[in-house]
Parts: sequence; C-alpha cells; structure tokens
Amino acid sequence: MTNKKAVLCMILAFLVTLTACGAPPAEADDGKLTVVATVFPAYDFARAAGGELAEVQLLLPPGAESHSYEPTPADILAVQDCDLFIYLGGESDTWVETILESVDLRGETLRMVDCVPLLEEETVEGMESHEDHDHAHEEAEDLGMGEVVGYDEHVWTSPKNAAAITRAVGDKLAELDLENGEAYAANAAAYAAQIDALDREFADFFAGVEDRTMVFGDRFPLRYFAEEFDIDYYAAFPGCSTQTEPSAATIAFLTDKVREEQIPTVWYIEFSNHLVADSIAEATGTQTALFHTCHNVSAEDLEAGATYVSLMERNLETLREKF
Repeated sequence: MTNKKAVLCMILAFLVTLTACGAPPAEADDGKLTVVATVFPAYDFARAAGGELAEVQLLLPPGAESHSYEPTPADILAVQDCDLFIYLGGESDTWVETILESVDLRGETLRMVDCVPLLEEETVEGMESHEDHDHAHEEAEDLGMGEVVGYDEHVWTSPKNAAAITRAVGDKLAELDLENGEAYAANAAAYAAQIDALDREFADFFAGVEDRTMVFGDRFPLRYFAEEFDIDYYAAFPGCSTQTEPSAATIAFLTDKVREEQIPTVWYIEFSNHLVADSIAEATGTQTALFHTCHNVSAEDLEAGATYVSLMERNLETLREKF
C-alpha cells in the first residue's frame, strides 16, 4: 500500500469512528441541492445548471493537481453528505474510488467519462511515454508512435463534449429535484447553447487554417479538442503523465519538428513551469503561448469569476493571434 493510500485509509477509519460516536448537528436545510465536484469543468457545469437552486462546491483547491491530490477529512465528509457528487472517473482521481468504497453516501454520483464517448490516450511520434522515462538512456526507444496508454479522461476539452456533459448534469439535478426539474433543464440548455456557439467559433477559425499542427512542450491533455478540430499534435508527454523532464531525444525531436515545419508557436498548459516550451522556442527562434485546458484554475481566476466558456474564449483569441 502506498503512503498516500495508507493516509487516506486512516482518515476514512477516523471518520467512520467519528460518525459512530455521533456527528455534530446538521445546519438547517435551505432546500437547495448540494453538489460537490472534483475538478473545475464539473464545478462550472454544475453551478450553471444549478443556478440559484443548488450549492456547488469545488473539491480541488485552486491550482492543485488532481493526479496527486490528497483529500482532507472535510472533503470526505462533503462527498459523503452531498446530494450529487460529480467526478472524472479516470486514472487521475482513483483516490475517489477509495472514498466511495469506504463511506455510506447520502446522495448520488455522476462520472463525466460516462457522459460522452471515450478516446484512447496515445503516445504519438516523439512523445516520451511513462515506460520510456524509466529508460531515458535508450533514446532511440523514446520515439515510438501509436502506443495506447489507456482512455483519455479529459473529455471536456472538446466543446461538443462540454455541452453534452452540461446537459447531463442538468438532467441529473432534475432527477434529484423533480419540483424544479424544468428550471435545471432550462439553465443547462442555456449554458450548453453558449458552449455550442463557442464550438462554432472554433470550427470557423480552424476552417481557415491550412496547417493545424500544434507542438506542446508539455503534457497533452487535449486529445478530444484535437480530434474534434482535426489537429495534428506533438508533445513531450501524454495527457495524464506526471513527468516534467523529457529525454534529450524528445526535446530534439520537438525542436526539429518546429524548425523543419516552421511552426510559429510552442504551447504549454496552465500551472506548467513551461521550461521545455521555452527551451524549444529559444532554440528555434519562435514564441510560446498558454493553452488553458480548464482542468483547474488559479485562485485569482476563480475569484474573478472564470468559467469554462471564458477560458476557452481566451484560448480562441490566443489561437487567432498565434496561428
């Protein structure tokens, strides 16, 4: 058992004991549904669909990485007591399954990966896989292509998927609160319509782009976005990788790709130190730019009222500037 899992089990055991001894009196019920979401997209879709009828909590702290997240006792109690718990259902939040298997949930759950068709995460040409990193000295083997490493769970990065998930959240809330079902459906439909409009803007933009190749000096958690808009991509790591230091062979491959195909921009994702992207850009005389995957947001963005739509609109403006 890993240290992380051992700590989680100790917390769960403590909470079971605490519950058995009697929990503090619950606060007065205001009639609102309570929703807990692990990641920002789920939180954003739920608060849009719930409107004034639901209290929505984002479990992942601003700037935190879901792959290495360790829930607090308060988090576990929030999951246990909420009306609806929304989570990814992929490898990056396997800690969720440990919680769900150990507590007696009061409400229901919704997995985002169950709302849309899934794509396989790939190790494309030049990308360093998980296994390759352990054998980085065998640089020739770092350049394998077509290797499948599991399903990609970043389903919201396609606007079409984001709209579908928003509608699914609205449907689930309506099931839990039949009296206000029409309101949830209307809220979800209105927000999904905004996402659909944004989707058309992306489609119109890419329709005018002949070479849609993108190079990421970073992880690539955008498989669904790339698939929808027919983008060829190269990156240092797969989307769920926790690695930050690619091999020399990977950096050389990406550098050559940028130079030979005259790619104008090297991209990186939010909360990255973007050292790899900077290195490739410096070597090729190009520029770097941020593409926000919306997985999580900073405290400043959260406080400023950032939404999935506003972040993706920001991405679209950056694409227009850099392509």
